Amino acid sequence: MITVSDLAKSFGDRELFSGVSLQINRGDRIGLIGPNGSGKSTLFSLLLEADHPDDGTIAKERDVTVGHLPQETAPIGDETVLELATAISEEMVTLRQKLRMLESDPDHHDDNYHEWQTRFDHLGGYQLEPRAKTILKGLAFRDRDFDRPLREMSGGWIMRAHLARLLVQQPDLLMLDEPTNHLDLEALIWFQDYIKTYPGALLLISHDRSLLNEVINTIYELRQQQVFQYRGNYDTYLRLRDEQQAQQEAAYKNQQRKIEQLQRFADRFRAKASKAAQAQAKLKQIERMDKIEAPEESNRTVRFQFPQPPRSGRRVIALRDIHHAYGENIVYRNMQFEAERGQRIVLVGPNGAGKSTLMKLLAGVLPVQQGAREPGLHVKVGYYAQHRVEMLHSSRTVLEEASSTDRPLTEQFIRTVLGSFLFTGDDVFKPVRVLSGGEKSRLALVKLLLDPPNLLLMDEPTTHLDMASIDALINALQPFEGTLIFISHDVYFIRKLARTVLHVQDGALTWFPGDYGYYLDKREGHLQPSPAAAPTGPSPKTNAKERRREEAENRQSAGRMRKEQQKRIAQLEKRIMDLETRQQTLTEAMEDPATYQDAGKAVALNRELMAVVEDLQRTSNEWEKAVEAMQLV
Repeated sequence: MITVSDLAKSFGDRELFSGVSLQINRGDRIGLIGPNGSGKSTLFSLLLEADHPDDGTIAKERDVTVGHLPQETAPIGDETVLELATAISEEMVTLRQKLRMLESDPDHHDDNYHEWQTRFDHLGGYQLEPRAKTILKGLAFRDRDFDRPLREMSGGWIMRAHLARLLVQQPDLLMLDEPTNHLDLEALIWFQDYIKTYPGALLLISHDRSLLNEVINTIYELRQQQVFQYRGNYDTYLRLRDEQQAQQEAAYKNQQRKIEQLQRFADRFRAKASKAAQAQAKLKQIERMDKIEAPEESNRTVRFQFPQPPRSGRRVIALRDIHHAYGENIVYRNMQFEAERGQRIVLVGPNGAGKSTLMKLLAGVLPVQQGAREPGLHVKVGYYAQHRVEMLHSSRTVLEEASSTDRPLTEQFIRTVLGSFLFTGDDVFKPVRVLSGGEKSRLALVKLLLDPPNLLLMDEPTTHLDMASIDALINALQPFEGTLIFISHDVYFIRKLARTVLHVQDGALTWFPGDYGYYLDKREGHLQPSPAAAPTGPSPKTNAKERRREEAENRQSAGRMRKEQQKRIAQLEKRIMDLETRQQTLTEAMEDPATYQDAGKAVALNRELMAVVEDLQRTSNEWEKAVEAMQLV
């Protein structure tokens, strides 16, 4: 369908691509990944012919239709939501306008009416609206939204309408740049299920690894100005890349040992007339070798021991008999909420249900209109939302702003944390005033982690983060000893951190005292959800007691699983120590010139060393997975 050959693209002195070749076939489901700035969106622009390569060719089959959803903005006119969703081609829009004009004026006659009507029907025009309405509802639009002008809606809803238009259009190739950025969790679940059966090819840029795992069967990774292909979803890509890096590292080290041995022989004997020819032959042997490149730095996230907050009382915060409204729109009536120390609660529900309002009430950002907000003993509240960027000092540098905490932290530690959130090298000396909105959000996040409160409230914290930074954030929050309440549409992030799910809709809070998988089971009707504290439900005290009982049972079960996991980790650590000892012994033997007096012995030692290196890598991977699994218990 699309063939890319020897593509090259540079901006000034910076080379993005060099000799890139790839193929997009009908039915392919490709995830395009790489760190921020690696050129993913530029590659999209080249494929869409919105930009031109410096070298190479892009060949496209005739009559192939391509649909594109940009990451941030898309154009709108005076159309309504439904009109945009059904505007799948210029011809269709023109025909619909002509037919509506004639149908609205019975006295007006046009000989072309039946021809236009036949053409409109042939293009599937009369099936468009039902299909568009189904897709719009899946993306959380309501019936009363269909005839609303898009100009009245926020940027996120405009992007949803454009996504609906593409899904209605069904192009041969659907190119989506971060399509889930503007979707809440409910709409994301619908979109993920819908796209699984999409009839065309899919090329997707996304930092949502759950989506990549569910809908993608091929990963294209942009790295070192090249595109590397991996068959499988994102988890498969991680495994295959780790295996390739381990093999490359073993081969590189083995070749370097060989080069050192040859060089050592040459240096030792080149001055001796009887050995000079042999020494020269060793040097030529080094020159003739196909040099194996050193493996690049692993993209695994660096782990930090972040500061821990002071301990709070058992009851962290409560909302009693809350009534909150925006004008005539009543969001909550007699709402009850209570959180205890150490809980990890994710708020889920459709956009506009009141999740952010609840978060702001907990944070004290919104004043209580009726009822009471009751913080617990020794509670320090930290609220992460977009407005936090306004609290940054524009005259400071990134490093100065990150260092402005009450905790005594070393500059090296602060710079390491900044680096994990994409502030590398001289970026730390940039003034805050020149940072983009996303950079300011990341800097605010770093500041919060360097001096964390014991009640941490976070509204969509993964926005503007790439996968490595999301992992850094997860690694910071997993050992967090305070109370965490957050909103997110990143399923991977939710699965890693949430231990309780609170569904918010129509002013009602429904508790699910378990992780995200537990919530999905109940959501699909396999289990009955715990009733929320509502005007007609059981009292808040009863709900809190029931939650504590279920959480105690979960902790007991987790304790047993943790002991089993600790035993497994200890076994793996002993195995790693034994393998490292054997590796050191074999390496020393390979470095001994006497070894090479017996060619068979050298070959056997090298073979065993390669096996030990592979076994060590495999065991280390098992250890890392076991440690990660224990952190989730």
